[in-house]
Amino acid sequence: MRTLICIDLINDIVTTEGKLAGKGYAQFCADQHVLQNARTAQDYFRQNNWPVMHVRVGFAKGYVAQPKHSPLFGKAHQFGALEFGTWGTEFTVPTAPQNNELTFNKPRVSAFYGTGLEAALRALGITDIYLCGVATDLAIESAARDGHDRDYKVTVLADCCGAANNDDHQKSLTTLQKIVAVTTLQQLQHKAA
Repeated sequence: MRTLICIDLINDIVTTEGKLAGKGYAQFCADQHVLQNARTAQDYFRQNNWPVMHVRVGFAKGYVAQPKHSPLFGKAHQFGALEFGTWGTEFTVPTAPQNNELTFNKPRVSAFYGTGLEAALRALGITDIYLCGVATDLAIESAARDGHDRDYKVTVLADCCGAANNDDHQKSLTTLQKIVAVTTLQQLQHKAA
């Protein structure tokens, strides 16, 4: 059984109005049609009755679980970024969960850290996980590595992932090919046809 795991497709990260828009993720996603591709991937999985799951990063009001020493998350509280319960941590409309799809909140980079993701995967008998979302070199790479080490067959949908820039995106995909499959949405659909 396979599943699509959509990671960090939230307003603060992937929209031009988001608090992290200046980091480049929103522009990359727009230029490379990442959200449209991710939505097409979601629809493909839904049509085949394979689960679509959603994971988002964030911190509860007060930022108690925020790692203040982290170069990545350390200043989130100063900008009011990634705060659960705000527009910024809502899943962006094109790729938002549908029909009671499972959602998980994470306080760190990896989709597996501090979440019930693995318990859900085991309960559903998932053996193959497909990843889409942002950032390729951070959350996607981390989930791919964790998934690999937990003995899942992992596939990254390259054209359904985004990074701050193309260099970061491509370098990460090159590295990931050493441990997981990297493909495109079109190749996935063609292979299944």
